[in-house]
Amino acid sequence: MSRTFGALAAVILGVSLVTTAPAVAAPSHPYPTEFPLPDGFLPEGIAIGHAPTAYFGSRADGDLFRVDLRTGKGEVFSQGPGTPSVGLKADKRNRLFVAGGVGGDARVVDAKTGELLKTYKFAADADTFVNDVVITDEAAYFTDSRKAVLYRVAFGKHGKLPDTHTALPLSGSFVVTPGVINANGIAETPDGRALLVVQSNTAQLHLVDKKTGGAELVDLGGEAVTNGDGLLVKGRTLYVVQNRSNAVAVFTLAKDGSRGELRERITDPRFDVPTTVAAYGNRLYLPNARFTTPPTPTTPYNAVAIPKA
Repeated sequence: MSRTFGALAAVILGVSLVTTAPAVAAPSHPYPTEFPLPDGFLPEGIAIGHAPTAYFGSRADGDLFRVDLRTGKGEVFSQGPGTPSVGLKADKRNRLFVAGGVGGDARVVDAKTGELLKTYKFAADADTFVNDVVITDEAAYFTDSRKAVLYRVAFGKHGKLPDTHTALPLSGSFVVTPGVINANGIAETPDGRALLVVQSNTAQLHLVDKKTGGAELVDLGGEAVTNGDGLLVKGRTLYVVQNRSNAVAVFTLAKDGSRGELRERITDPRFDVPTTVAAYGNRLYLPNARFTTPPTPTTPYNAVAIPKA
C-alpha cells in the first residue's frame, strides 16, 4: 500500500496534538510545506513542542536551528559542541533533549534561550553512536546504535534533571551486529508501559520493557521496516521513517505495542533521505538528511511537510 504526494495544497492547521499543552487557535493563513535549512547543516533530528516551532540538530557541528512553522524562517539559536546533534525531542517544560552521536553523550538545552542545562556522558569508547531519544513521564531514554543498551535519564520531582544516568541493557530479541547501525529510533507504546525501538540493520521493531530491557519482536504481519530510522507514535498510530527508502510506513498499533498492522506507506517526490519525523496540527514534518549526497559547506538542505495519515 502506498500513496505519493506531489506539490501539497495549502492546508489550514488545527489545534496542537501535544496532549500536555493547551489547544491553540487555527492560523489565519497556510503554513509553508517546504522550507530551507542552512547550507552544509547536515540535519538529522527534528522536534516540535506545543508551539509552531521546529527544532533541528546538525550532524556537522551540533548546532541547533529553529524554524517558525508559520513562515519557514529560522535561526541558529544554540551553538554546538563540535560533535553531532542527532535525534532530539522537546518536552512540556520547553527543554530539548539532544542525542550526541559519536560523542557518546547527550545534552539538555533550553529551547527558548539555547542555554545548556545539563550534559550526560554515556560512553567513553569509540564504538558508540547515541542516536535518538524519547521523553516519557518518568525519564528520557536514548538509543546507542553500536551497543545493546538504552541510556535512561530519570526525572526528579517536577521534572528535575538528575546529575547521573543509568544504563539499561537490551536482551531477548535484540542482538547487536558489530560495525553497523543497530538501534535507531525510539518511541513509547500507546499505553505508555513499554518502549518501541527500531533496529535499522535487521528491519525489525522491538518491544522493550522499561524496567528490565527485555525485548521481543513486534508482530507487524510480515512487514519489514527496512532502513527504519525515526519513530513517532500518535494515539495508536505509529510512523516509521524509512530513510534511504524515501518512505514513511504508517501502522495501527495494539495498545501495548505488541502488534501492528500496516495502513499505508507514504512516499513523496520531495523526499531526499528523510530521517526523523515530528507532528504539528494535521501535518508531519521531516528533514531531508541527503545521506546519498556528498556533503560540502554549500550543500543545500531542507525540511518538508506532508499531510498526517
